[in-house]
Amino acid sequence: MVLIRLGLTAHEIDLLDVHDGMFVETILGQATDQQKQKWLKKAQNFEIIGTYAQTELGHGTFIRGLETTATYHPETEEFVLHSPTLTSAKWWPGNLGKTTNYAVVLAQLYTKGKCHGIHPFMLQTRSLEDHMPMPGVQLGDIGPKFGYASNDNGFMLLKNVRIPRENMLMKHSQVQPDGTYTRKGSDKLTYGTMVLIRAFLVSDTGRGLAQACTIAIRYSAVRHQSEMKPGDPEPQILDYQTQQYKLFPLLAASYALWFTGRYIRETYLEIQAQMHDGDYSQVPELHALSAGAKAFSAWVASAGIEACRLACGGHGYSQASGLPRIYLDVVPACTYEGENTVMMLQTARSLIKSFSKAQKGEQISGTTAYLGQSVTKTFIIDAGSPVALDVLLSAYQHRAARLIKNAAINMQHRIQSGKPQEVAWNMTSVDLVKAANAHIHYFVVQQFADMVESAEVVTVNQPVLMTLCQLYALYGISTNSGEFMEGGFITSHQMELVHSKVLDLLADIRPNAVALVDSFDFHDRILNSVLGRYDGQVYENLYKWALESPLNETEVHESYYKYIRPLVKGGGLSKL
Repeated sequence: MVLIRLGLTAHEIDLLDVHDGMFVETILGQATDQQKQKWLKKAQNFEIIGTYAQTELGHGTFIRGLETTATYHPETEEFVLHSPTLTSAKWWPGNLGKTTNYAVVLAQLYTKGKCHGIHPFMLQTRSLEDHMPMPGVQLGDIGPKFGYASNDNGFMLLKNVRIPRENMLMKHSQVQPDGTYTRKGSDKLTYGTMVLIRAFLVSDTGRGLAQACTIAIRYSAVRHQSEMKPGDPEPQILDYQTQQYKLFPLLAASYALWFTGRYIRETYLEIQAQMHDGDYSQVPELHALSAGAKAFSAWVASAGIEACRLACGGHGYSQASGLPRIYLDVVPACTYEGENTVMMLQTARSLIKSFSKAQKGEQISGTTAYLGQSVTKTFIIDAGSPVALDVLLSAYQHRAARLIKNAAINMQHRIQSGKPQEVAWNMTSVDLVKAANAHIHYFVVQQFADMVESAEVVTVNQPVLMTLCQLYALYGISTNSGEFMEGGFITSHQMELVHSKVLDLLADIRPNAVALVDSFDFHDRILNSVLGRYDGQVYENLYKWALESPLNETEVHESYYKYIRPLVKGGGLSKL
C-alpha cells in the first residue's frame, strides 16, 4: 500500500533497467562472439547483474576527459584498472552502489606507452558468493537525490585492479598479447551504448510528457470552474481557450516526440546492421542526431510537464496528481547521458561540417541534405484553408539553414580576426546551440509529418493527426516568430495569420482531446494519478487519498501534547 501511495511501482526505475538497457546492450554491441559466449547468457539469465560505469565525479559529458585508466601489461597479459585521482571515481552509475556485481567500465586505454582513448572493460565488482566488493574495488551509494530515491546510484574507486586482457570488449578495437593496438570503424563506436540510450530517451521523455498531458486533459474535462456567462452552469475548464492553449500544443508535442523516438530507434537498428557488414558511414550522423534529439526532447518534456502541473491548479501540486513524480522521472534526462547544451553543441559541430561541405559543392545526404538545396522562399498561408505540410517544412528548413549559416559565418569572422578556432567556437556557442535546436526542431516536425502521411495511419484517424501535426508546426512558428521572420521568409501579416490559425486549431482539437490522450492507453496503475483517473472519479478519490494520510491515523496528533497544549495551557508565549 505504501509503495502504491508513493508511486514507486509506477515511476521508480526498475533495478534491472540499467542491467537490461545498458549492461546487456553493451555486451551485444561491443563484445566479440567469443566474449558474448562468456558473458551474454549469464547476463540475460541474471546470473550476473551489471551496470554501465562511465560518468566520473569530475567528468560527465566530456567523455574524452575521463581519468580512469586501463594500462596493459604484456608480461602478464592483463589490464590494470586504476582511479588515479578522487575526481576519477565513477559517480552516478545506476545500481552500482549496492545492487550490481559487474560493471562495464569506461577507461583510458594505455598500451606500449600510448593512450588510445576511451574503451570499455568488463569488471567484476562484487563477489558472487557473499556480495562483498572485490579486492581493490571501493563501492558505495552517492546519497539522496532530487528523485529516484529507490535507485542506488553509486560511486566506485579502483586501486590497481587487474583483469585479463580478454576483459576488454574487443568487437571494434583489439589489443594483442604483445600490446599491439588495432581499431576498425569509427571511434564513436565505443559510444554505441550511449547512442542507443539517447534514442530511447527521446521516446521516454515523450512518454512522460504524454502521461502529464493525459492527467491534465482528463482533469480539465472533469473540473468545472467560473462562468462564461452569468447564470450559466460552470463550464469544463477544458472549454476555456487559455487552457487549450496551455495543453493542446503539449499534446501535439508528445505525439511528435513519440514518432521521433521511434524513428531514431529504428535507424539505430538499421545502422547497427550496416556496421555488422562493415559499413560505418552513417555512425557520425546518428551520433549527432541522437545527441540533439535527446536534448530537445528533454527540454520540451521537462517544461511541458511543469506546464501541465500548473494547468491543474492547486491540485496539481499534490502528490495525488501524479505530476510531481513524472517531473522527477523526466527532468534528469536534461543532464544524464550528456548535458543538454553540450549535446546541442555536438550536433552543431556536425552541422558546421555539413555546411562547409555544402559551400564546397559537395553532396550532402541525411537529415542535413537541405543545406545543399535551395529552400522554397515563399510561405503560403491564407485564412480560409489549412497550411500544407510541405510549406510548414520549408519554413523550418529556411529557419535552420539561416541560423546554421549565420553561426558558421560568425565563427569564421572571428577566426579571420585572429582568434584561435577553439576560442572562436566558444564565442559563437550561443549561436551554435540555436542553430542545432532549429535543426532538430525541423527534424521533429518532419517525423511528425512523415508519420501523418504514411500508410501506417488508419484513414479515419488521419484528419485528426493532421490537425495535431499542423498545430505542432504552427505553434512552433508562433512561439519562435523572430527566428522565422528574420530574413524575410515570413512577413508580419503572415505571422498574424499563423497566430490566428493556432487558435482555430485549438477549437478543432477540443472534441477529440480526451480521445487523443486515451489513445496512449496508460493504465491507471501506471499514471498513479487521482486527477488523471480513467473513470473521472476525481473528487471522491481525492477525499480518500486525504483520509489515508498518516497524519489522519489519530484524531489528535502526538505533536499536540508536545508543543501546542503547553503553549495553549501555559497562556501563550512567555514574556521575558
